[in-house]
Amino acid sequence: MVSFNEPTPHERQSARKCVVPRSRKKKELVTNEELQADSLIPGTQKIWVKTWGCSHNNSDGEYMAGQLAASGYKMTDDPTEADLWLLNSCTVKNPAEDHFRNSIKKAQEQEKKVVVAGCVPQAQPRMEYLKGLSIIGVQQIDRVVEVVDEAVKGHSVRLLGQKKDGGRRLGGARLDLPKIRKNPLIEIISINTGCLNACTYCKTKHARGDLASYPIDELVERARQSFQEGVCEIWLTSEDTGAYGRDIGTDLPTLLWRLVEEIPEGAMLRLGMTNPPYILEHLEEMAKILNTPRVYAFLHVPVQSASDSVLMDMKREYCVDDFRRVVDFLKERVPGITIATDIICGFPGETEADFQETMNLVKCYRFPSLFINQFYPRPGTPAAKMEQVPAHVKKQRTKELSQLFHSYNPYDHKIGERQCVLVTEESFDAQYYVAHNKFYEQVLVPRQAEFKGKMIEVDIYESGKHFLKGRPVEDSKPFTPSIAAPLERGEVSGLMKEAAANGVRAPIGSFFSGSHCVDRDTLKMLGMGLALAAAILALVIEKLY
Repeated sequence: MVSFNEPTPHERQSARKCVVPRSRKKKELVTNEELQADSLIPGTQKIWVKTWGCSHNNSDGEYMAGQLAASGYKMTDDPTEADLWLLNSCTVKNPAEDHFRNSIKKAQEQEKKVVVAGCVPQAQPRMEYLKGLSIIGVQQIDRVVEVVDEAVKGHSVRLLGQKKDGGRRLGGARLDLPKIRKNPLIEIISINTGCLNACTYCKTKHARGDLASYPIDELVERARQSFQEGVCEIWLTSEDTGAYGRDIGTDLPTLLWRLVEEIPEGAMLRLGMTNPPYILEHLEEMAKILNTPRVYAFLHVPVQSASDSVLMDMKREYCVDDFRRVVDFLKERVPGITIATDIICGFPGETEADFQETMNLVKCYRFPSLFINQFYPRPGTPAAKMEQVPAHVKKQRTKELSQLFHSYNPYDHKIGERQCVLVTEESFDAQYYVAHNKFYEQVLVPRQAEFKGKMIEVDIYESGKHFLKGRPVEDSKPFTPSIAAPLERGEVSGLMKEAAANGVRAPIGSFFSGSHCVDRDTLKMLGMGLALAAAILALVIEKLY
């Protein structure tokens, strides 16, 4: 039924044109609101990496920095502007661990995210000051990106396992990972991890474990890649290079001869620390290798003490005569060789007579490079439970040995010599470039840009306790040993290669499979774009509801 007053269909259609829509009140937006596009998106933060300790630890730090940069993180040298601190620790001595612990405290006071790595957390992950922190084990550095990603989100992750293949312990992470060399001219290659000893004072053994060597082919390939990236000096490092290969059926001389074949003319190789027991059987071959023009005539052989009773308490597995045999043989067969050594002052049970034997050894050999260490008992080591030498006695012995070391000048007889030196570094005061001659003696040369990374000829005109000064020979032209231009400072090694299909530079070992790889800048832009989209979506939802 339709009443008489009901509007007709035509009238209803006309009335629709007069409808006025009512607008909903909009919530006032905060004008100074900033969208934190990168606040919780992993891969967009700034990372500061700090490393303490040996060259092996420095190599690990370079690998971790390279992987983080390759995944999108921005590395910075300024800790104050970093969002996260990656602290790579050393457990050899108490002062190094103290610096590490203080850095953690400082980061937390500044409300920085913290990830810890290196030998301290590997050996003692349950330390109170490590509670709640993310940890990267010494054999897990290839997973640093995963750990940092989770730390950025506020999660705690601990990766402390060992890498194994068929039950056999491996040397560690792959050698072909991206890395950022601290010095683009120097490649540090870890040839093995761990050792065969069980020294009673050593905490590093708790972290690095037993000997595990990398295969020769992998090490040779890493050296070859380094030279292709402009490196002109290679350092071989490990806890004991002399023990290399004993777990995989080979030995150090075999590795060195293979590497010598790969070294370009003018480039150099430096061998790292080796303990006396494992170099004794290779002395003949080692002398031949150290005499080759592309290997520094330099060897670091720690003696620690010249007292056999102290060496026995240390469980060093050699006597002082073994050390003398190594030094005497190499000095005879490798004229001019530099032998560096380490000495611990005040080991538990060391008598005054023991210490005088050590003093006499230094007087005899007048080592040009001597690392003097006052004994520090490390928690969990057998030496920490032994009866300790009084602190004032340890300090006095350290002082006496230091005075003896500084009483002679090992390089005075070098003045007037003409030498070829390889320039690789800058002096601490930035006044000189630092070069090394065949015997790995430090030679300061004028800071001229054309010398960096070059082999140059100099006349030695001055000497100091730890250095020589050389004047470039006027008619001599610098020789370039690098077979390619070195990477820029901070550039990621092993990341870029020419893609065969389309000529696009693509990451090696990318986290993406297939031929389409994404570079760091693209990843960062993608992350920021996703964050911005998420923020806008949140605002839209807020307006609607």
